[in-house]
Amino acid sequence: MEDPSLLTTAYLGILAVLGVYGLHRVSLLWRFRWRERDAVPEADATDEAPRVTIQLPLYNERTVAARLIRAVGELDWPREALEIQVLDDSTDETREIAEREVERLVERGLDARVVRRGDRAGYKAGALDHGMDAAEGELFCIFDADFLPQPDFLRSTVPAFADPRIGMVQARWDHVNRDESRLTRAQSTLLDGHFVIEHKVRHDDGLYFNFNGTAGIWRRQTIEDAGGWQHDTLTEDLDLSYRAQLAGWRFRYLPMVCAPAEVPPTITSFKSQQHRWAKGSVQVARKLAGPIWRAKVPLRVKLEAAAHLTGNTGYPVVLLLALLLPLSIREQSRGADWWHLALFVLCTLSVLLFYETSQRAVGRRLVERLADVPAAMALGIGMCVSQTRAVIEGAFQDTGEFVRTPKRGDTSRAPSYRAVLRGMPGVELFLAAWFLWGVFGAVELEMWGSLPFLLLFLWGFAWVGASSLADWLRASVKRA
Repeated sequence: MEDPSLLTTAYLGILAVLGVYGLHRVSLLWRFRWRERDAVPEADATDEAPRVTIQLPLYNERTVAARLIRAVGELDWPREALEIQVLDDSTDETREIAEREVERLVERGLDARVVRRGDRAGYKAGALDHGMDAAEGELFCIFDADFLPQPDFLRSTVPAFADPRIGMVQARWDHVNRDESRLTRAQSTLLDGHFVIEHKVRHDDGLYFNFNGTAGIWRRQTIEDAGGWQHDTLTEDLDLSYRAQLAGWRFRYLPMVCAPAEVPPTITSFKSQQHRWAKGSVQVARKLAGPIWRAKVPLRVKLEAAAHLTGNTGYPVVLLLALLLPLSIREQSRGADWWHLALFVLCTLSVLLFYETSQRAVGRRLVERLADVPAAMALGIGMCVSQTRAVIEGAFQDTGEFVRTPKRGDTSRAPSYRAVLRGMPGVELFLAAWFLWGVFGAVELEMWGSLPFLLLFLWGFAWVGASSLADWLRASVKRA
């Protein structure tokens, strides 16, 4: 056999890197257990209810603000132990909506008020910190604007704080608009992989995991011990989570407690959300990698933290693979086809099993899993262009602007918000064309084993690219 070319060597090297990520997913799956006994903690009837401050950070959320405030007003908790803060930094009609809804809560006898600042310094982290200064609560429960907490949320989560070592309790996200479209189903599948498997395994194995910015409760002392809310990254929730655990606090994850929320209904909104999350996670890795590796914690904790905080760096690797794969296909001989196919199967099959397992755990039917899991994989592939940009920005740029994710909510009564467009809309279509050429090459060379992977990449880039371009065209028409 001839020595492999530089192209083949680079291609196999990239597959080997992705194979490491694949082995990590396999490790998570091996340790994953989904048990009914992971139940809601029960409160001691003799315990006095601790005072809870509900914090609702808002910024121009006219489509969802009213339903959130109303849902919080229905929480089942003693009124004398409940405080509601609407942390409103809005500049539009959300201000009037918040004031009206809070006034209704006050008329019902609830301790509720709108808290405003002179500027938006620190974005969400700044708002939470500002509200904390004026709050009376021992515990702080946070909900983003697109969430719809159920009345029993506090009853299901607060009892976990009976353990004085617990500093934060996180609930699992559910998705109210999961079945709206292929895009929302794919997004929900991706999120379930994180909440059902990653969070569950990390919690059960005593590893670090994170507060997800919403649908969770913090102990005041934990926030203070960790240095408070800081806004030198775009993911203040991830940052505080790791600082708190480094300070010795333990976290509790309650996978059987669900908090319904809206996933972004358009690809542009999804890109905006994912860009912030990816950029912020890299910033946190830059900030805390040193303290984590110097901490006196087991090596397995450090390794999992590194895998977690650097997980988004897989996107540039996938993009490199996408650039090389069609070329490599044309260069392979029949024997080499099956050789590199084995590595590709490791990378792809681990992802497929990862998301299929999460969907089976939450009760999705076989026909739903057969449709949604491949779509989630294709969506993840198609996002690698925009996410690579986010990773590079996170590695080399300062904090940047906290760009809110537009929520559609009740658009029958108010115009919906538009996401901020980043980069060239539809640039993924160039990669779709690149993979179409690769498909023709595989057919010509009769390399049938490569076709499923080529078609998956083609689907992902064509889907994300066409959807992005369509969003841009619709926005252009509206502006005109």
